[in-house]
Amino acid sequence: MQLVVKTVAAASVKTATLVLPVGEGRQLGAVAKAVDQASEGALSAILKRGDLAGKTGQTLLLHNLPGLKAERVLLVGCGKEEALGDRAWRKLVTSVAGVLRSLAGSDAVLALDDVAVNKRDGHYGKYRLLAETLLDGTYVFDRFKSQKAEPRALKKITLLADKAGLSQVERAVSHATAIASGMSLTRDLGNLPPNICHPSFLADQARELGKAHKGLKVEVLDEKKIKDLGMGAFYAVGQGSDQPPRLIVMHYQGAKKADQPYVLVGKGITFDTGGISLKPGANMDEMKYDMGGAASVFGTLRAVLELQLPINLVCLLACAENMPSGGATRPGDIVTTMSGQTVEILNTDAEGRLVLCDTLTYAERFKPQAVIDIATLTGACIVALGSHTSGLMGNNDDLIGQLLDAGQRADDRAWQLPLFDEYQEQLDSPFADIANIGGPKAGSITAGCFLSRFAKNYSWAHLDIAGTAWASGKDKGATGRPVPLLTQYLLDRAGV
Repeated sequence: MQLVVKTVAAASVKTATLVLPVGEGRQLGAVAKAVDQASEGALSAILKRGDLAGKTGQTLLLHNLPGLKAERVLLVGCGKEEALGDRAWRKLVTSVAGVLRSLAGSDAVLALDDVAVNKRDGHYGKYRLLAETLLDGTYVFDRFKSQKAEPRALKKITLLADKAGLSQVERAVSHATAIASGMSLTRDLGNLPPNICHPSFLADQARELGKAHKGLKVEVLDEKKIKDLGMGAFYAVGQGSDQPPRLIVMHYQGAKKADQPYVLVGKGITFDTGGISLKPGANMDEMKYDMGGAASVFGTLRAVLELQLPINLVCLLACAENMPSGGATRPGDIVTTMSGQTVEILNTDAEGRLVLCDTLTYAERFKPQAVIDIATLTGACIVALGSHTSGLMGNNDDLIGQLLDAGQRADDRAWQLPLFDEYQEQLDSPFADIANIGGPKAGSITAGCFLSRFAKNYSWAHLDIAGTAWASGKDKGATGRPVPLLTQYLLDRAGV
């Protein structure tokens, strides 16, 4: 679906559907009042009948109003006079999109400039959320359905803006389009079945992305190279599977060659059985989403490529399949990491931190400005924060603050958890330098503590997206998060 921005009077626009906001108590803003005047009071007369109260997200579809070039007018409630929050704003936009998709018209015009959104001063923030919501709402994954979804009639939506805000709205749409594109790629990769989406498949996707973009260099390290580098923890995770592990390295150069890069590290466990520490069978199909961190790095990189941000970025995807077999790692095994630290593997289902720890050591060679790892790491994070908020830990307060701020502005929020020294003691092992689990208490934090031991030489943050990367139930599927947060962070670093 195409989004365009125009400055034109709503009453004079020719479209299949013109969308106008109505406040609670049937209050009309300046734009709707002008349309009402052009239609000789038709809107006021209809509202007086009480068919629309104006509560947030309520809709009323009108046909053939006099004096207008629009074939239909869709009124949408925007609530009371005070500004809407992000959630209510998204609800309003989603409600409008649902009605528009049910209509036969190929285009629509949204005149929502009058709607105020809390903490979204100016036009950019409000319209960025609007555009992302509209574009992400068009996502369909029917690749494996014999009967595909019907093509949607709605092809174009025009957003009306005043002249003063035109450039901001255009910039918001440009950024939102790139972010939605990245989210779509992340969702596609997450939703693919694990018999197709395995480590070698992800490596092929990286190579294709490299061929499509001249500024992107791609290198794939196979299992031999992983072993030769001394990545004993990484290698151990994949050794029980017929699908060999891969470390995917993607370099994007959008700034001067001498500029230090930002590094994104994605956990790419393409299927997680738990290994010898086998998971329960219920809902194990959802363990195809255990590569959500790698998928979100792919999506963020696509957004960066489309926006051609003036930064240097390195993306490291630690990809493996965690399977039980005669060759699989056992509880009690001890491995030596690339850093030289030894790890006692007490639970083979705590495998994400094993592929990440060696990849975090590998990241040192790029002399990064900052490193962020993204992983569906712990079920404990879902217990702590549910499915709305990602967990955030790190060793640099400035970096943590930047990510928290980016999450707020992108409406893709994270919440900081502590990494106090007391938690580190839970990882003590009598036989190795460190154990890979810290017991039942504070599981998300001790996982972060484990990773912190491999990230001492640079500014580092860890995003636990176990609760936010996918949704369960009737709407099961990858969400595309945290692509908005990560892209906003990089937009900020690029000064855009």
